[in-house]
Amino acid sequence: MGPLSAPPCTEHIKWKGLLLTALLLNFWNLPTTAQVMIEAQPPKVSEGKDVLLLVHNLPQNLTGYIWYKGQIRDLYHYITSYVVDGQIIIYGPAYSGRETVYSNASLLIQNVTREDAGSYTLHIIKRGDGTRGVTGYFTFTLYPKLPMPYITINNLNPRENKDVLTFTCEPKSENYAYIWWLNCQSLPVSPRVKRPIENRILILPSVTRNETGPYQCEIRDRYGGIRSDSVTLNVLYGPDLPRIFPSVTSYYSGENLDLSCFANSNPPAQYSWTINGKFQLSGQKLFIPQITPKHNGLYACSARNSATGEESSTSLTIRVIAPPGLGTFAFNNPT
Repeated sequence: MGPLSAPPCTEHIKWKGLLLTALLLNFWNLPTTAQVMIEAQPPKVSEGKDVLLLVHNLPQNLTGYIWYKGQIRDLYHYITSYVVDGQIIIYGPAYSGRETVYSNASLLIQNVTREDAGSYTLHIIKRGDGTRGVTGYFTFTLYPKLPMPYITINNLNPRENKDVLTFTCEPKSENYAYIWWLNCQSLPVSPRVKRPIENRILILPSVTRNETGPYQCEIRDRYGGIRSDSVTLNVLYGPDLPRIFPSVTSYYSGENLDLSCFANSNPPAQYSWTINGKFQLSGQKLFIPQITPKHNGLYACSARNSATGEESSTSLTIRVIAPPGLGTFAFNNPT
C-alpha cells in the first residue's frame, strides 16, 4: 500500500498561530480496507486554543495505542496510552496535563502553546495470534503559526536630511529572526542602515527621498516566516531649485508671455512671481498678453514648502525686441 499524501495545509509557508499537519510515515503490513489517517480539528488553531487529533479508519481488534512526542518511541517521549482491555489510560513522562486520549485513539491537546510544536507519533498495537502483535506508526507534525508582525515608527512624515527614523518590528521574541523589506526588496546592510544585532530595529540616521516607499518587516523561525502589512514612508523634501519654462529670454513685441514654474517638492510647493523685485502674483503660471519693451526685466519664481519651511527661487532675464523688419529705433528709451 503506497503512502498517503500530506493534507493540503502542509503547503502553507506563512503561519499566524498553530497549524497541524498529519503525515503518515508507516502503514499496516497486514491488509486493511482503508488507510489510517490523522486529521487536525480545526486545521488551524491559535495559541491558547484546543486541537483534536482525530484518527480515521482505526482497525478493529486492537490491543491499544500509544502517543509519543516526536518520532522517537521511548519512555522519555511517552505522552499517554490507552489499553483497550479495561479501558485503562496511562500517562507518561511527556504528559503535560493538557492531553486527553480517547477510545478511538484520537488525542485532544488543550491550551496549545508554541512548545507543543513538533512531531507526534501514534503507535497502534493490533491483536495477533497468541502473544504476537502487529504495530503501525503514524506521525504528524504540529507547526507553530507565527503571529502577524507589525511595524511601529517614530515619524511617518520625516524631513529629508533632518530627521532620524526608527522602525521597530513587533512582537519581540528571542525565537525570531527579523528581516526588513523596502518595495519588496530585502534591505542590505549598509552604513546608512544601522540595525541592531537582532535586526528588530531599523534606523535611518538621515532619511532621504530615495528611501520613500512601503516598508515591511518579516519574522522567521525554523518553521517558516511571515511579513507584516506595508507601512509607507512619506519623506518631506524640497523645494529644489525651481525651473522656468520655457527658458527663452528674447521675445518680439506683441507676443504673449506665458511662463510656468516647477520645483521638485513634497508636499507640492506654493509659487509666487516677481518682476524686477516687485511682487506680481501667486501661482505656478505667469501670463502677460502682447508684451512690449516696458516688460523687459528680471522675472523671478519662488517656490516654498510649508511642511519643510524651505524656500528656493530662480530667475530669468526677459528682453523684448522689435519684430523683424521694424528696426530698433522705437526701443531706444524703453519705459
